[in-house]
Amino acid sequence: MHWTDVFWLGLGIGLGLSWRWRSKALLAALPSQSLPQAEPNQLALQSLQLAYQLATETNQFKGGFLARTSHELRSPLNGIIGMQQLILSDLCDSPEEEREFIAQANESALKMIAVLDRVLEVARLEHGTMKLALQPIQLASLLQTVHDLTYLQAADRNLQLKVALPDPELYVLADPQRLKQVLLYLVDAPIAQMQEGSIDVSVQVAVETGCAQIWIDSDWIDGDSFPLSEPIDWLRKPAATSDIPSPGLSLLTSQMLVLLMQGTLSVLNVPSTNESTDDSERHRLRFQCSIPLVVPEPE
Repeated sequence: MHWTDVFWLGLGIGLGLSWRWRSKALLAALPSQSLPQAEPNQLALQSLQLAYQLATETNQFKGGFLARTSHELRSPLNGIIGMQQLILSDLCDSPEEEREFIAQANESALKMIAVLDRVLEVARLEHGTMKLALQPIQLASLLQTVHDLTYLQAADRNLQLKVALPDPELYVLADPQRLKQVLLYLVDAPIAQMQEGSIDVSVQVAVETGCAQIWIDSDWIDGDSFPLSEPIDWLRKPAATSDIPSPGLSLLTSQMLVLLMQGTLSVLNVPSTNESTDDSERHRLRFQCSIPLVVPEPE
Protein backbone atom coordinates (compact mmCIF):
# COMPACT_ATOMS: atom_id res chain seq x y z
CA MET A 1 0.00 0.00 0.00
CA HIS A 2 1.41 3.41 -1.01
CA TRP A 3 1.99 5.98 1.74
CA THR A 4 -0.65 8.28 0.24
CA ASP A 5 -3.26 5.51 0.55
CA VAL A 6 -2.30 5.11 4.22
CA PHE A 7 -2.70 8.89 4.68
CA TRP A 8 -6.17 9.03 3.12
CA LEU A 9 -7.26 5.94 5.06
CA GLY A 10 -6.11 7.61 8.28
CA LEU A 11 -7.98 10.79 7.33
CA GLY A 12 -11.18 8.82 6.82
CA ILE A 13 -10.81 7.00 10.14
CA GLY A 14 -10.11 10.30 11.89
CA LEU A 15 -13.24 11.83 10.40
CA GLY A 16 -15.25 8.82 11.46
CA LEU A 17 -14.01 9.09 15.04
CA SER A 18 -14.77 12.80 15.07
CA TRP A 19 -18.33 12.01 13.96
CA ARG A 20 -18.54 9.63 16.90
CA TRP A 21 -17.38 12.36 19.29
CA ARG A 22 -19.91 14.87 17.99
CA SER A 23 -22.71 12.31 18.13
CA LYS A 24 -21.94 11.51 21.78
CA ALA A 25 -21.85 15.22 22.66
CA LEU A 26 -25.19 15.77 20.95
CA LEU A 27 -26.75 12.81 22.71
CA ALA A 28 -25.58 14.16 26.05
CA ALA A 29 -27.23 17.50 25.38
CA LEU A 30 -30.63 16.04 24.50
CA PRO A 31 -33.22 14.57 26.89
CA SER A 32 -32.42 10.92 27.44
CA GLN A 33 -36.03 9.78 27.27
CA SER A 34 -36.40 11.07 23.69
CA LEU A 35 -33.72 8.79 22.24
CA PRO A 36 -33.36 5.01 22.26
CA GLN A 37 -30.49 3.66 24.35
CA ALA A 38 -27.84 1.86 22.32
CA GLU A 39 -25.37 -0.70 23.64
CA PRO A 40 -21.72 0.47 23.86
CA ASN A 41 -20.62 -2.31 21.50
CA GLN A 42 -23.24 -1.26 18.98
CA LEU A 43 -22.02 2.37 19.07
CA ALA A 44 -18.43 1.23 18.60
CA LEU A 45 -19.42 -0.95 15.63
CA GLN A 46 -21.37 1.90 14.04
CA SER A 47 -18.40 4.26 14.49
CA LEU A 48 -16.03 1.78 12.83
CA GLN A 49 -18.45 1.22 9.95
CA LEU A 50 -18.75 4.99 9.45
CA ALA A 51 -14.96 5.39 9.59
CA TYR A 52 -14.51 2.66 6.95
CA GLN A 53 -17.17 4.20 4.71
CA LEU A 54 -15.58 7.66 4.98
CA ALA A 55 -12.12 6.23 4.26
CA THR A 56 -13.41 4.45 1.16
CA GLU A 57 -15.26 7.49 -0.15
CA THR A 58 -12.26 9.73 0.54
CA ASN A 59 -9.95 7.41 -1.38
CA GLN A 60 -12.33 7.41 -4.35
CA PHE A 61 -12.54 11.19 -4.16
CA LYS A 62 -8.73 11.44 -4.19
CA GLY A 63 -8.51 9.66 -7.54
CA GLY A 64 -11.15 11.88 -9.10
CA PHE A 65 -9.57 15.04 -7.71
CA LEU A 66 -6.12 14.22 -9.10
CA ALA A 67 -7.56 13.23 -12.48
CA ARG A 68 -9.57 16.44 -12.81
CA THR A 69 -6.63 18.63 -11.70
CA SER A 70 -4.23 16.97 -14.15
CA HIS A 71 -6.79 17.29 -16.93
CA GLU A 72 -7.31 21.00 -16.38
CA LEU A 73 -3.61 21.78 -16.08
CA ARG A 74 -2.91 19.99 -19.35
CA SER A 75 -5.29 22.17 -21.38
CA PRO A 76 -3.66 25.58 -20.72
CA LEU A 77 -0.22 23.97 -20.85
CA ASN A 78 -0.97 22.71 -24.37
CA GLY A 79 -1.99 26.26 -25.28
CA ILE A 80 1.32 27.67 -24.04
CA ILE A 81 3.36 25.04 -25.90
CA GLY A 82 1.35 25.52 -29.11
CA MET A 83 1.82 29.30 -29.15
CA GLN A 84 5.54 28.98 -28.42
CA GLN A 85 6.01 26.43 -31.21
CA LEU A 86 4.38 28.78 -33.71
CA ILE A 87 6.70 31.60 -32.70
CA LEU A 88 9.85 29.45 -32.64
CA SER A 89 9.02 28.01 -36.07
CA ASP A 90 8.79 31.54 -37.54
CA LEU A 91 5.21 30.93 -38.63
CA CYS A 92 4.05 34.40 -37.63
CA ASP A 93 3.29 36.72 -40.56
CA SER A 94 4.06 39.89 -38.65
CA PRO A 95 5.34 41.19 -35.30
CA GLU A 96 1.71 41.98 -34.40
CA GLU A 97 0.67 38.33 -34.89
CA GLU A 98 3.66 37.18 -32.87
CA ARG A 99 2.63 39.52 -30.06
CA GLU A 100 -0.92 38.13 -30.25
CA PHE A 101 0.40 34.57 -29.83
CA ILE A 102 2.48 35.68 -26.83
CA ALA A 103 -0.64 37.25 -25.30
CA GLN A 104 -2.58 34.00 -25.78
CA ALA A 105 0.25 32.02 -24.16
CA ASN A 106 0.23 34.46 -21.24
CA GLU A 107 -3.55 33.99 -20.85
CA SER A 108 -3.07 30.22 -20.73
CA ALA A 109 -0.36 30.62 -18.09
CA LEU A 110 -2.70 32.72 -15.93
CA LYS A 111 -5.35 30.00 -16.20
CA MET A 112 -2.82 27.46 -14.98
CA ILE A 113 -2.02 29.67 -12.01
CA ALA A 114 -5.75 29.91 -11.19
CA VAL A 115 -5.99 26.11 -11.10
CA LEU A 116 -2.81 25.76 -9.05
CA ASP A 117 -3.92 28.41 -6.57
CA ARG A 118 -7.21 26.57 -6.01
CA VAL A 119 -5.49 23.21 -5.53
CA LEU A 120 -2.65 24.58 -3.37
CA GLU A 121 -5.11 26.26 -1.01
CA VAL A 122 -6.84 22.95 -0.38
CA ALA A 123 -3.49 21.13 -0.07
CA ARG A 124 -2.18 23.62 2.50
CA LEU A 125 -5.35 23.37 4.55
CA GLU A 126 -5.21 19.59 4.42
CA HIS A 127 -1.51 19.48 5.34
CA GLY A 128 -1.95 21.96 8.16
CA THR A 129 0.24 24.72 6.69
CA MET A 130 -2.90 26.87 6.64
CA LYS A 131 -5.37 26.59 9.48
CA LEU A 132 -9.13 26.63 9.28
CA ALA A 133 -10.67 29.30 11.51
CA LEU A 134 -13.41 27.05 12.89
CA GLN A 135 -15.92 29.00 14.95
CA PRO A 136 -19.67 29.17 15.62
CA ILE A 137 -21.49 30.80 12.69
CA GLN A 138 -25.06 32.04 12.69
CA LEU A 139 -26.37 30.19 9.65
CA ALA A 140 -29.25 32.61 8.97
CA SER A 141 -26.85 35.56 8.74
CA LEU A 142 -24.49 33.67 6.40
CA LEU A 143 -27.31 32.61 4.06
CA GLN A 144 -28.61 36.19 4.00
CA THR A 145 -25.14 37.30 2.85
CA VAL A 146 -25.13 34.63 0.13
CA HIS A 147 -28.56 35.82 -1.02
CA ASP A 148 -27.45 39.47 -1.12
CA LEU A 149 -24.42 38.57 -3.26
CA THR A 150 -26.31 36.44 -5.81
CA TYR A 151 -29.90 37.66 -6.17
CA LEU A 152 -29.05 40.35 -8.76
CA GLN A 153 -27.26 37.81 -10.93
CA ALA A 154 -30.31 35.54 -10.75
CA ALA A 155 -32.66 38.42 -11.55
CA ASP A 156 -30.58 39.40 -14.59
CA ARG A 157 -31.14 35.88 -15.98
CA ASN A 158 -34.87 35.90 -15.08
CA LEU A 159 -34.35 33.16 -12.50
CA GLN A 160 -36.13 32.91 -9.16
CA LEU A 161 -33.81 32.71 -6.16
CA LYS A 162 -35.52 31.86 -2.88
CA VAL A 163 -33.61 31.55 0.39
CA ALA A 164 -35.57 30.24 3.39
CA LEU A 165 -33.66 31.51 6.41
CA PRO A 166 -33.43 29.11 9.37
CA ASP A 167 -33.94 29.88 13.05
CA PRO A 168 -31.56 32.68 14.13
CA GLU A 169 -30.53 30.46 17.06
CA LEU A 170 -29.12 27.83 14.68
CA TYR A 171 -25.31 27.88 14.69
CA VAL A 172 -22.84 25.68 12.83
CA LEU A 173 -19.14 25.06 13.43
CA ALA A 174 -17.16 26.07 10.34
CA ASP A 175 -14.67 28.48 8.80
CA PRO A 176 -16.76 31.55 7.83
CA GLN A 177 -14.71 32.49 4.77
CA ARG A 178 -14.48 28.94 3.37
CA LEU A 179 -18.12 28.07 4.04
CA LYS A 180 -19.25 31.29 2.34
CA GLN A 181 -16.97 30.44 -0.61
CA VAL A 182 -18.56 26.99 -0.92
CA LEU A 183 -22.15 28.23 -0.64
CA LEU A 184 -21.56 31.02 -3.15
CA TYR A 185 -20.28 28.49 -5.66
CA LEU A 186 -23.21 26.12 -5.05
CA VAL A 187 -25.64 28.97 -5.79
CA ASP A 188 -23.61 30.60 -8.59
CA ALA A 189 -23.11 27.36 -10.55
CA PRO A 190 -26.79 26.72 -11.39
CA ILE A 191 -27.44 30.44 -11.96
CA ALA A 192 -24.66 30.57 -14.55
CA GLN A 193 -25.91 27.46 -16.39
CA MET A 194 -29.71 27.72 -16.21
CA GLN A 195 -31.88 29.49 -18.77
CA GLU A 196 -35.09 29.31 -16.76
CA GLY A 197 -36.45 27.94 -13.51
CA SER A 198 -35.69 28.57 -9.86
CA ILE A 199 -33.07 27.97 -7.19
CA ASP A 200 -34.31 27.25 -3.66
CA VAL A 201 -32.05 27.34 -0.60
CA SER A 202 -33.28 25.78 2.64
CA VAL A 203 -31.95 24.20 5.82
CA GLN A 204 -32.87 20.97 7.56
CA VAL A 205 -31.51 19.90 10.96
CA ALA A 206 -30.36 16.28 11.08
CA VAL A 207 -30.35 15.56 14.81
CA GLU A 208 -29.19 11.97 14.34
CA THR A 209 -25.89 13.12 12.74
CA GLY A 210 -25.53 16.42 14.57
CA CYS A 211 -25.49 18.40 11.31
CA ALA A 212 -27.33 21.18 9.56
CA GLN A 213 -28.13 20.14 5.99
CA ILE A 214 -28.09 23.09 3.60
CA TRP A 215 -30.08 22.25 0.46
CA ILE A 216 -29.59 24.13 -2.80
CA ASP A 217 -32.30 22.79 -5.15
CA SER A 218 -32.45 23.94 -8.75
CA ASP A 219 -33.96 23.15 -12.15
CA TRP A 220 -30.49 22.63 -13.63
CA ILE A 221 -31.37 19.75 -15.95
CA ASP A 222 -27.94 19.43 -17.59
CA GLY A 223 -26.29 19.13 -14.20
CA ASP A 224 -28.38 16.25 -12.85
CA SER A 225 -25.53 13.78 -13.34
CA PHE A 226 -22.84 16.10 -11.97
CA PRO A 227 -20.21 13.72 -10.54
CA LEU A 228 -18.05 14.20 -7.47
CA SER A 229 -15.49 11.80 -8.95
CA GLU A 230 -14.03 12.23 -12.40
CA PRO A 231 -13.08 9.32 -14.70
CA ILE A 232 -9.36 8.87 -15.25
CA ASP A 233 -9.83 8.63 -19.04
CA TRP A 234 -10.53 12.38 -19.11
CA LEU A 235 -6.73 12.72 -19.10
CA ARG A 236 -6.72 11.43 -22.68
CA LYS A 237 -9.35 13.88 -23.91
CA PRO A 238 -9.16 17.58 -24.75
CA ALA A 239 -10.77 20.01 -22.35
CA ALA A 240 -14.52 20.30 -22.92
CA THR A 241 -14.87 23.71 -21.28
CA SER A 242 -13.13 27.07 -21.43
CA ASP A 243 -13.96 27.80 -17.79
CA ILE A 244 -10.80 27.55 -15.70
CA PRO A 245 -11.18 26.29 -13.01
CA SER A 246 -14.08 24.31 -14.44
CA PRO A 247 -17.34 23.60 -12.58
CA GLY A 248 -16.11 20.06 -11.98
CA LEU A 249 -12.90 21.16 -10.27
CA SER A 250 -14.71 23.88 -8.33
CA LEU A 251 -17.17 21.28 -7.04
CA LEU A 252 -14.37 18.91 -6.06
CA THR A 253 -12.43 21.60 -4.19
CA SER A 254 -15.66 22.67 -2.48
CA GLN A 255 -16.21 19.08 -1.35
CA MET A 256 -12.68 18.93 0.05
CA LEU A 257 -13.17 22.21 1.95
CA VAL A 258 -16.40 20.89 3.46
CA LEU A 259 -14.69 17.60 4.31
CA LEU A 260 -11.92 19.48 6.13
CA MET A 261 -14.65 21.21 8.16
CA GLN A 262 -15.87 17.70 9.10
CA GLY A 263 -18.93 17.95 6.86
CA THR A 264 -20.07 16.38 3.61
CA LEU A 265 -21.11 17.67 0.20
CA SER A 266 -23.32 15.52 -2.01
CA VAL A 267 -25.09 15.88 -5.36
CA LEU A 268 -28.57 14.33 -5.44
CA ASN A 269 -31.64 14.10 -7.65
CA VAL A 270 -34.85 14.89 -5.77
CA PRO A 271 -38.51 14.84 -6.87
CA SER A 272 -39.86 18.10 -8.26
CA THR A 273 -42.78 19.80 -6.55
CA ASN A 274 -43.96 21.24 -9.87
CA GLU A 275 -46.98 19.17 -10.88
CA SER A 276 -46.99 20.60 -14.42
CA THR A 277 -43.79 18.80 -15.40
CA ASP A 278 -43.78 15.47 -17.19
CA ASP A 279 -43.07 12.33 -15.21
CA SER A 280 -39.74 11.93 -16.98
CA GLU A 281 -38.65 15.42 -15.88
CA ARG A 282 -40.12 15.47 -12.39
CA HIS A 283 -36.83 15.87 -10.55
CA ARG A 284 -34.44 18.61 -9.45
CA LEU A 285 -30.72 18.82 -8.82
CA ARG A 286 -29.78 19.18 -5.16
CA PHE A 287 -26.48 20.20 -3.64
CA GLN A 288 -26.59 18.96 -0.04
CA CYS A 289 -23.98 20.56 2.21
CA SER A 290 -23.92 19.09 5.73
CA ILE A 291 -22.08 21.11 8.40
CA PRO A 292 -21.67 20.17 12.10
CA LEU A 293 -24.03 21.90 14.49
CA VAL A 294 -22.79 23.83 17.50
CA VAL A 295 -24.00 21.70 20.38
CA PRO A 296 -25.15 23.85 23.32
CA GLU A 297 -23.52 23.23 26.66
CA PRO A 298 -25.80 21.32 29.02
CA GLU A 299 -27.09 23.52 31.81
